[in-house]
Amino acid sequence: MFLKHLQYLFFVYNPKFIIFANQRKSIIYSMKKIVFATNNSHKLSEVRAILAPCYEIISLAELNCFDDIPETALTLEGNALLKANYIHDKYSCDCFADDTGLEVEALNGEPGVYSARYAGDANDAKANMQKLLTNLGNNSNRKACFRTVITLIINGETKYFEGKIDGEIAKTPSGTVGFGYDPIFIPTGYNQSFAELGSNEKNKISHRALAVKKLVEYLKSNQ
Repeated sequence: MFLKHLQYLFFVYNPKFIIFANQRKSIIYSMKKIVFATNNSHKLSEVRAILAPCYEIISLAELNCFDDIPETALTLEGNALLKANYIHDKYSCDCFADDTGLEVEALNGEPGVYSARYAGDANDAKANMQKLLTNLGNNSNRKACFRTVITLIINGETKYFEGKIDGEIAKTPSGTVGFGYDPIFIPTGYNQSFAELGSNEKNKISHRALAVKKLVEYLKSNQ
């Protein structure tokens, strides 16, 4: 397989092998690797746990990329595409990106695409939860869902994978595991929040786990 040497370090996913390239050398690895266009440590940990041992996830930090990638789209699909396109265009590598939102029925789908910055650009999880709980108040309709959309760019094609889990919003936060809105989201069929269930259980049933499962099925079917 011929690959032009690039100025930047990058990884290219291939079902049979991985080529690692920089200005001076190319090395073939037998392990499967793919770039996840994020530097969010929580997301990285979750996705790495879900994909192991099938794939090794390469983070943006490992590409020495610390750019503030714009997330200006009005949909989860749009933001995931913006991030994936940014990395694909800059590093010429196959990659995937995701965007996730919590959608509360009584709040007309809020916070949705603005979940991470619901209470402001500081991305303060506690402030976001407090604003949501305040806006929801004592509303008896506490139905909500988490949605994750993954955009994969591979071999010149763009694919989308969605995961969704229904649940409800607790009246107070509980649990210490996880991140974001996990302490106030109780998935349907459970009486504990994501933050109480723990990583192992969450990674079996979560919105992100469902989306990643579809991603893996696609990659395996196209080997």
